[in-house]
Amino acid sequence: MNILVTGGAGFIGSHTVDALLERGHHVKILDNLQQPVHLKGKPSYIPRDVEFIFGDVRDKRTLSYALENVDVVYHFAAYQDYLPDFSTYFDVNCVSTALIYEIIVEKNLPVQKVIVAASQAVLGEGLYRCEEHGEMIPDIRLESQLSKGDWEHHCPHCGKYMQYLPTPEHKINPQNQYAISKYTEESIAINLGKRYGIPSVAMRYSIVQGPRQSFYNAYSGAMRIFSLHLYFDKSPIIFEDGQQIRDFINIEDVVRANLLVLEDERANYQTFNVGGGKPYTVLEFYETMQAIVGKEQKPVIGNYYRYGDTRHIFSDISKLRALGWEPQYSIEKSIRDYWNYLNEQTDIDDILDYAERTMKRLNVVREVRKQ
Repeated sequence: MNILVTGGAGFIGSHTVDALLERGHHVKILDNLQQPVHLKGKPSYIPRDVEFIFGDVRDKRTLSYALENVDVVYHFAAYQDYLPDFSTYFDVNCVSTALIYEIIVEKNLPVQKVIVAASQAVLGEGLYRCEEHGEMIPDIRLESQLSKGDWEHHCPHCGKYMQYLPTPEHKINPQNQYAISKYTEESIAINLGKRYGIPSVAMRYSIVQGPRQSFYNAYSGAMRIFSLHLYFDKSPIIFEDGQQIRDFINIEDVVRANLLVLEDERANYQTFNVGGGKPYTVLEFYETMQAIVGKEQKPVIGNYYRYGDTRHIFSDISKLRALGWEPQYSIEKSIRDYWNYLNEQTDIDDILDYAERTMKRLNVVREVRKQ
């Protein structure tokens, strides 16, 4: 098949491109090499036997050209990083998705499937249970709570701490600009897909880890943040108390899921959580990383938080498992592969101070008020 991968120079996109080529598909990449993700231009890992189109997914002429003679679209191009330039998230993530369907319908293109990259962030704070009042989906923890160093979710009825639960696809409550834009994106894909008979799938990735993950995002990526701190022999800030639950998944498992929903018609018009199947605290993850890479730096814990972070989030992946998929790779493999990738680089700049200053200046990172 002829397959277009938008954002195909990026982390998930490029690994998916490699797998598609191995399956014998013909691949086109559309990517604008957005900085700071691609701070140093077109990556060397882009295969020579793909057509690389440099351009913006919001440009109708460029996207129309890219969609010519295409059977399948993987739409990975996106804006992220959680910084407070709110309109850009919707401009990139939502407009580009709508434009794909607009061009397909307008030109009556024979596209057989569209697969869009959604996000676990759509689940918001996720599902919780109060022993007395049952299950509920809380909203974000407010500044009045976080500034006191009170991290856990309280039941709104009795005030007791609640227990997090694995969150299935239908329990949605997007809370920040990135999450809202991603929920809008998947809604565009699934609903316009149904309306116009274009089989469409939305993949809600948890925290994806592995080589090629950008070193230059100001915000995202525990793997990136911790690896760079250890690489430069610096102590990382672990926000809140380090006991936040996170859901990490290896890039190779993600690629297998991406190929599965391409080939399995049961995935059509469905949304899937794509997670690792095992919860970890942030501190557990950092301790595991230190052991694997053989370096130690005592973290700074308890004084800082990022406003808008989820406390605990863990995806229920039973729906994707029902199609025969199962996560196979451990966080240890993800850490080892990323650390090796980092050490292969010859020109990594120490960007940590810049990133932390930027987040503090934009009031993303905040300090606990001393009582």
